[in-house]
Amino acid sequence: MKLLGKLLITGHIEALTGLAIGGSKSDVAIGGIDNNVIKNSEGVPYIPGSSLKGKLRSLIEKREGRPEVCSCGTDKCVICTVFGTGLPTKNKNITAGPTRLYVRDAKLNEDTKKQMEKKEGIFSNLELTYTEGKWENQINRLTSKAAHPRQQERVPAGSIFDFNMIYNILTKKDIEYFHQVITALRLLEDDYLGGNGSRGYGRIQFQNVSILLKTVSDYESGGTGKEIFSGLLSDFEDEEAKNKLKSLVEEEEKA
Repeated sequence: MKLLGKLLITGHIEALTGLAIGGSKSDVAIGGIDNNVIKNSEGVPYIPGSSLKGKLRSLIEKREGRPEVCSCGTDKCVICTVFGTGLPTKNKNITAGPTRLYVRDAKLNEDTKKQMEKKEGIFSNLELTYTEGKWENQINRLTSKAAHPRQQERVPAGSIFDFNMIYNILTKKDIEYFHQVITALRLLEDDYLGGNGSRGYGRIQFQNVSILLKTVSDYESGGTGKEIFSGLLSDFEDEEAKNKLKSLVEEEEKA
């Protein structure tokens, strides 16, 4: 396989409802929040690339009707090709090649971060610096009594994160498979990210999505690449983008 180019996928993730991706419980104080969200070394919440990629993979596995994590390792399998084999495989003849999709950690957008720190706009009543606490109870269905009250920390609705993904194109088939990445992103918008999705947490939307193709020639010449798409996922024209990619990749192969 020969690297033909890379698709750079960037944009914003907006939390439409509270977002709770679990972090360490080692810093929980008596009387404090029971379930913390994951934060970086500066105490700022972020979306781990592993969480985002794992959710995208899970949605495509459901779409394909796979009962468990696929590890067949064949190039005919979109899951193993795009997301990697994931688990040890008994198939010694692995043809899928290197994982195509890289997903970086999504950092809290700088404007959102500043608004939270200054308690401005929709974050004017934020309890903590970057997060909020939400009390939850388990209700006994027989007695209707509340039990085990706990406080869940979550990133508030309206928060925006900057996301960054890389999709490697090694064969022409990868152009066909890229459609599955877009499908997974669309599916996620009507699903949830993080925990407690059935309780309303984790609804998100991808905004200001930009897809840029940089061929090997662009890297060699210092070129900036060619824009494939810019906008909302609902406006993404699959066939139009696919044909544009095929044309550009064919040019790269001839170069």
